[in-house]
Amino acid sequence: MVKLRAILVMTVYAILVAFASFWMAKQSYSWFPPEAAAEAKLLDDLFSLFTGLGTFVYLGVIGPFLYSLTFHRASKYDMSDGPHIEGNTWLEVIWTAVPLILVLTLSFVSYRTYDKMAVRGPMELVHLHMPQMMPSAYAEPFDSTPQQEIQSAVETAPIEQIEVIARQWAWIFHYPKQDVTSTELHLPVDRRIQFTLHSEDVLHGFYIPAFRLKQDVVPNHDINFELTPVKTGTYRLRDSMFSGTYFAANQADVVVQPFGEYQQWLAAAAAQTPTPAFNQAAFEYSQAGDREGTTKDRVAVRGWETIPPAAPPVVNYAPQHEPDSPPA
Repeated sequence: MVKLRAILVMTVYAILVAFASFWMAKQSYSWFPPEAAAEAKLLDDLFSLFTGLGTFVYLGVIGPFLYSLTFHRASKYDMSDGPHIEGNTWLEVIWTAVPLILVLTLSFVSYRTYDKMAVRGPMELVHLHMPQMMPSAYAEPFDSTPQQEIQSAVETAPIEQIEVIARQWAWIFHYPKQDVTSTELHLPVDRRIQFTLHSEDVLHGFYIPAFRLKQDVVPNHDINFELTPVKTGTYRLRDSMFSGTYFAANQADVVVQPFGEYQQWLAAAAAQTPTPAFNQAAFEYSQAGDREGTTKDRVAVRGWETIPPAAPPVVNYAPQHEPDSPPA
């Protein structure tokens, strides 16, 4: 009777834990920025799987532990030994095999996800002897039903080509077909985009959180990288690598817009005369030099030695920025 009751209690608890884990896995989607690219769901699905399984394992361990600690603890002055229980071979096989299978399965699923996203690391890139022959980092569109129509449209639409230049400390975007340069990245929604990433100096990280994709930008290598924006809006591009003193200022807006508006923006930008764009790093560096009273051996705003930032980029289009006032 006691044994049957214990089995019933553990079964009910396992069902409740399963529901809680499923709920937590669904909640994990709300912890990220909006899924603004088709590839974002690949990573979000993987994270949701890890969250659900992690919740199940955690509650599966902590629940029986707390139950035993509460209802099966020895009395205060009980110094006797516990009951002698022999080992159970099948139980030992199960608690060894299940974690092994779980880890191998998660490793396989993770590998397939990152293989689809095809993001390359810096060590892989620097050991390539023929960078011009490098295939694109192509993230396969996911198979979810809500995106089937988008995927079909993406496959038939021409790929937009955009060149991305990273430097200390600025992002420059060049649209070769229209010969337009900008410090703000504009993308058409539901169109496949192929970036050609290039660094003029050190290692940078091309990272847009809303797209869930990060690609290392390695000096002396042109890296082809593809993605598909699926949600209009304004997002943020960040340099995910520590590229020097002002790397935190190495950011840019990413504007995803309908294709018609995107074409209008390109036409308007092409009609503008290239001019130097505002650059936060160059501005702060000049302010620091003015306070030091010399142009030699300048330091950053907070006193750290730094190399001179690259000259402000000369572009057709740059968003209007108000310079941030340096700290006193």
